[in-house]
Amino acid sequence: MLEMMKRFVRDEEGVTAIEYGLIASLVAVAIIVGATALGTKLNAMFTYIAGLLKSS
Repeated sequence: MLEMMKRFVRDEEGVTAIEYGLIASLVAVAIIVGATALGTKLNAMFTYIAGLLKSS
């Protein structure tokens, strides 16, 4: 029983999976933030161009 507990404490596979999950979630958040910022800038640019076309 003691040997099983020692092996369980030394086992790092679960920790690695958690680390990969955290990295994946941070990458997803970065993509979402970047896409939102890009979408906002594109919307502003197209609104500006539409305003120029209307005034012509």
